[in-house]
Amino acid sequence: MKKKIGIIGAGISGLLACKHAMEKGFNPMVFEARSGLGGVWSQTIESTKLQTPKNFFQFSDFAWPSSVKESFPDHNQVMEYLQGYAANFNIIPRIMFNSRVTCIDYVTPSEEDLLSWDLWGGTGIAISPTGKWDVTLQDARNPSAQVVVYRMDFVILCIGNFSDLPNIPDFPLNKGPEVFGGQVLHSMDYAAMEDDCAAEFIKNKRVTVVGFQKSALDVAAEVSNRNGVENPCTLLFRSVYWTVPEYLHLFMFKCLTRFTGLMVHKPNEGFLSWILAFLLSPLLWIFSKIIECYLKWTQPLKEYNMIPTHGFFDQISSCLLSVLPDNFYGKVKEGSLLLKKSQSFSFCKSGLIIEGEGKPIAADIVIFATGYKGDEKLKNMFKSSFFQKCITGSSAPFYRECIHPRIPQLAILGYADNYTTLFTTEMRSKWVAHFLAGKFKLPSVSEMENEVTKWEECKRYYAKERYRRSCLNAMLQIYCNDQLCKDMGYNRRRKSCLITELFAPCYPKDYKYLKYH
Repeated sequence: MKKKIGIIGAGISGLLACKHAMEKGFNPMVFEARSGLGGVWSQTIESTKLQTPKNFFQFSDFAWPSSVKESFPDHNQVMEYLQGYAANFNIIPRIMFNSRVTCIDYVTPSEEDLLSWDLWGGTGIAISPTGKWDVTLQDARNPSAQVVVYRMDFVILCIGNFSDLPNIPDFPLNKGPEVFGGQVLHSMDYAAMEDDCAAEFIKNKRVTVVGFQKSALDVAAEVSNRNGVENPCTLLFRSVYWTVPEYLHLFMFKCLTRFTGLMVHKPNEGFLSWILAFLLSPLLWIFSKIIECYLKWTQPLKEYNMIPTHGFFDQISSCLLSVLPDNFYGKVKEGSLLLKKSQSFSFCKSGLIIEGEGKPIAADIVIFATGYKGDEKLKNMFKSSFFQKCITGSSAPFYRECIHPRIPQLAILGYADNYTTLFTTEMRSKWVAHFLAGKFKLPSVSEMENEVTKWEECKRYYAKERYRRSCLNAMLQIYCNDQLCKDMGYNRRRKSCLITELFAPCYPKDYKYLKYH
């Protein structure tokens, strides 16, 4: 009898998990709450484009269509690419659309065994002879319909970090959105609108966007484009971050080589690796300072008091680098986009009260582009309080960025956040598929916990106070791929000669054919 594999989510990670599980002979079921595939790419604002060059945002065995000439395709091109991938590998028949998973529950003869296991799941292999997962489904079109429960041998969570559960700041009583005379929403809700509805929603309105990461910059730029100087958009933020133009972002990706990976310290590194990182690390500081000087020279950062207090490399290590929207500071100069920095604010009937200022910012609409509660969303998937505490009770990353040492028969894909999300997820999808097929066993629970603790220390060393366990330092991408290849028994080398192996970037296509040692 074939083992039952349940995949929750039909975004990029869900498609990859399904494709690679099918390659290993499994018949996975994919549960998707929405009516279509694509995850966050199925609901974006009109101006959304890739933040990653397409050569790095590409399936290893499915190239972009030749008609896509841009280095940073727009969201419609991305959706067409994902749909083409799903159709090419016959994934769509595996997807149950409009099927919202409300919770998953681990069923085992004795829950007391969970704490006593020396090996993951008691055996160190993917599928236990006794444990199962109950996946509870609700019809997304009819919430009053009776729920359906599917019993699975292994579950792959592909629910992502940037959807469904918005992060909106808390406010003191009578100082929050309840006293505001206008409308308050999250960027998630704005992105869910059809393009013409979104344009009509903000037309001739005074809009304030809260935040300074990718979604905030994109929404503010789009609003300022549509409303112009007659109704300028205000971008309200607490901290300033480095932002780069597309051409510089493309250049930086090409610098992510095995050689640059030698400049950073790694968990479990040997003496030679430590020495190399120690000797080469000044090059990172020099590179960071050159980029900072270039950005100050090419952008009016000083004029608008937009110079960050942290270093450029610190931000790269925190997965917080964004591409600057086209003509961003041109909009500021013409007056269609207003920049306002403040550590705190509150609502009043007519708008927002800024700390230290007497006159409020007049607003009709406030859009919070303040991120998502990824860990809480992940925690809420589990019915068991024990598994919920596994997620929120530690800040350590997952083993190989996809396995929790204490949660058996389950993998989490698409959680690791970096600048090459598709590339990162595809490698882990291959790894999980090999694990499901019994190609290797996991280390003991204590060994995995020790490993993730070392990874947390390494990540904190570079990210400092901006540490997030989901962030995977781009400088360690190739090193992480080496670990995955080693686990699967494959040769880590991707190039034909030593020079290119050391100094050329690794693209997804380099991992199309993995060869055994």
